[in-house]
Amino acid sequence: MSKNNKNEKGFTLIELMVSLTMFIVVMTISMGSILSVFDANRKSKAMKAALTNINLAMESMSREMRFGTRYHCGSGTISVPQDCPTGNESRFGFLSSDNIQITYRLTNGALEKQVGSGSFISVTGPEVDIQDLDFYTVGSNTGDTLQPKTLIVVRGRAGTNKGLTDFTLQTLVSQRVLDR
Repeated sequence: MSKNNKNEKGFTLIELMVSLTMFIVVMTISMGSILSVFDANRKSKAMKAALTNINLAMESMSREMRFGTRYHCGSGTISVPQDCPTGNESRFGFLSSDNIQITYRLTNGALEKQVGSGSFISVTGPEVDIQDLDFYTVGSNTGDTLQPKTLIVVRGRAGTNKGLTDFTLQTLVSQRVLDR
């Protein structure tokens, strides 16, 4: 290049074009990284909300069961306590501390609760898809020497379509009232 093609600072047009092109490439890559970080943050918040939802539902159910009596695993009426030591039951009922029948069940990927003879209401949000709910109950009969307890195992998926995470939660609940 001749000296005539230089600007006041001493750069040629080609040098300016190369610099501008490199700047555009670096900025494009940087913007892509920033957008990826924002997307990951959004997915993380959605996942946290979904897992908080299922944790709250499990904690609420466990607390009610702890103070309840007449554990009944499976279908049927609560008036007769019933064990299910092998699991495979996605329905559990008991009498609350106020002598009101409470029933939990799995329906269409949601944990549902029924109080008394009312209708079932979902206690998990739509971002939680419960695929498997098992209750393992032993000691519910008053004639045995075991204190009633139930192991609850929940398996499912949580999050949005772009960021689904599989989860497995389990908790053991023991009846507080002495079994007589």
